[in-house]
Amino acid sequence: FDSADTLLASVRVMADMLRHVTVNRQRCAAAASDPLLLATDLVDFLVKKGMPFRQAHHAVGALVAESEKTGVPLPKLAGKKYGAAAVKVFDVRRALAARSAIGAPSPKNVAAQIARWKKRLR
Repeated sequence: FDSADTLLASVRVMADMLRHVTVNRQRCAAAASDPLLLATDLVDFLVKKGMPFRQAHHAVGALVAESEKTGVPLPKLAGKKYGAAAVKVFDVRRALAARSAIGAPSPKNVAAQIARWKKRLR
C-alpha cells in the first residue's frame, strides 16, 4: 500500500503546484519553435523523398552539427541543401497536425482527449 500512498501524495502535491502555475505563452511558443526539435521530421521528409533512413539520419546529423557550429539556422541550411519543401518541415503547427495516430499530439487528438477527460472527471 506504500505505492498507493505515494501516488496519492504525489497527486496532491501536483494539484497544489498546478494551482499556482502561470504559463508564459510567448516563452512556451518560442521554446516549441526551436528547429532542432524537428530534426527527426527532416529525416522523415528525406526518407519519404527516397533517401535511405541511415543516410538521411547521418545527413541531418551533419546539418545539425553545421548549424550549431556556424550559427546558421537549421531550416536555412535544409532549404539550401534540399529545397523549399524541406523548410516547411520546421513549421511546428504543421508538424503537430501531421501526428494524427492514436495517442499522438495533433491538436485534434489533444482536444478530443481533453474533452474525454473533462467528461470523465465530472
